[in-house]
Amino acid sequence: MSPSPAAGHRWALVLAAGDGARLQALTTIAAGISVPKQFCSLGGGGSLLNAALQRARVIAPPARTCVIVAAHHERWWRTLPRSIEARNIVVQPRNRGTANGILLPLLQILHRDPEASLLVLPSDHYVRDEAVLAASLEQLMKETERQRGLIVLLGFAPEQADAELGYIVPSDDRGPGARGVCQFVEKPSGKTAEALIERGGLWNSFIFAAHGRALLGAFEERCPEVVGEMRAIVVATNDEALRQARLAELYERLPVLDFSRDIVERCAPRLRVLAVPSCGWSDLGTPGRVAAAVECAPASPPTAARAVAQVHARGVLDLAAQHLRLQQAAAG
Repeated sequence: MSPSPAAGHRWALVLAAGDGARLQALTTIAAGISVPKQFCSLGGGGSLLNAALQRARVIAPPARTCVIVAAHHERWWRTLPRSIEARNIVVQPRNRGTANGILLPLLQILHRDPEASLLVLPSDHYVRDEAVLAASLEQLMKETERQRGLIVLLGFAPEQADAELGYIVPSDDRGPGARGVCQFVEKPSGKTAEALIERGGLWNSFIFAAHGRALLGAFEERCPEVVGEMRAIVVATNDEALRQARLAELYERLPVLDFSRDIVERCAPRLRVLAVPSCGWSDLGTPGRVAAAVECAPASPPTAARAVAQVHARGVLDLAAQHLRLQQAAAG
């Protein structure tokens, strides 16, 4: 694939600040500490976070790849590959919802490159066929660059009605490329999920792309005061210690904002969705989905897992091994 003329302004943002609370049954180690799932592996090799960083390289080089992490996860994110520059690791003082977790690195990226286009990737997903997803990520960026005022989401065909996932109902304008969005619903009831699927609804992967200023515009419409205060801190100083101190004070009083509910659901006219061909995607959000991914994942020889871990940070915990251990405990 030939690079887009806008490729020099392509950025990737990897979201790695979540606590993975729903997966604590699998991620809690003997000492009683729960390891966030992005720092775990699915098979003993590189972590899920490092798999996401490799995904990001399809779109942007390490110099234009940022990672948002949580301050209280420092023991784990300190193992990030050296190819990620220190200034590209954005530390969030505390959790104030996914919207604030995206806004902070977005403002920092736009401060450095006002023409930036962003691919936003969660760091805790599993994908069986990375080549299929990579082609969709490239198409996603081209859709964004062609229509710079849009937010383009990736959607996956549902395998079942899952009330723990978000749903995107595309409009009837069928054809190649992204389609309009007539409804966006985050974590509906089981019956509502079934009805959405009947209408052609897709699973929301939380993978999306947008021109940076268009994405910022969506935030400014919904929470202008938050944008103003956070931007003032980002642009005011190059002293990292002072910036972090001011951010810590701000985060103490920020409202909790969910990106899907508080931002995306309220800007449907500017949304588009791109359906991804089957690639074995899972968000690994529950023990059941981890079990399904383990059953479908191709077996990798131990030498391959070690080779991956030599290049990228090794997962702190193997979710596949944890799943097997819990199965054995339940049976015995």
